[in-house]
Amino acid sequence: MARNKHPEQTVQLILETAARLFAQKGYDETSMQDIMDATHLSKGAIYHHFSSKLDILLRIADQILMVNEDMLGKIRDRKGLTGAEKLRELFRTAVLQDYQQQLLGMMPCLLDNPKFLALLIRSVLDDAAPHYVQPILEEGMADGSIQTDSPRELAQALLLLTDLWAAPILQPVPPEEVRSRCLFLNQLTRPFGFTLMDEELIRQLEGYWRA
Repeated sequence: MARNKHPEQTVQLILETAARLFAQKGYDETSMQDIMDATHLSKGAIYHHFSSKLDILLRIADQILMVNEDMLGKIRDRKGLTGAEKLRELFRTAVLQDYQQQLLGMMPCLLDNPKFLALLIRSVLDDAAPHYVQPILEEGMADGSIQTDSPRELAQALLLLTDLWAAPILQPVPPEEVRSRCLFLNQLTRPFGFTLMDEELIRQLEGYWRA
């Protein structure tokens, strides 16, 4: 197939094809040659738009996370919920949505991909924590549903623990260990006036690593 006349169409073709291959084979098992073969594009055509396979994955993640941010913003700004209720709803949405499973299915083992790990941590610290979780914690402090004097630090800790440890994307672990981590996370957060992990969320996280 000839290269698309419109660059944006070529970019989207590469992203959609790579996302399908990453989901089917896993990021680490998908090569740039696989992407070339599936798109019928030359090496030069792909590298004209993307510097590496990691660059492709990051662009796919950006598209998925744009949808995520819209949903999280709506929860943050919703009226009629306490801060603790919003916080639980925020984490439920982040775990249960289809895009989350799609992203987790594509994600490489982060211990073997330190650049991606560093970018993920930066996204948590610079974007998700201050823009979504911290405002909800501060709202909970004001309405009495959350007890903390350190909303900034608590927001960062919650996201790092849930994103990198309770949902073990650093390195997969057996489902029973996922459950144990989730229950322990509830023990950690209970003194602040809330828990995050109900049975539905725990089962969903267990299911990611049975796949």
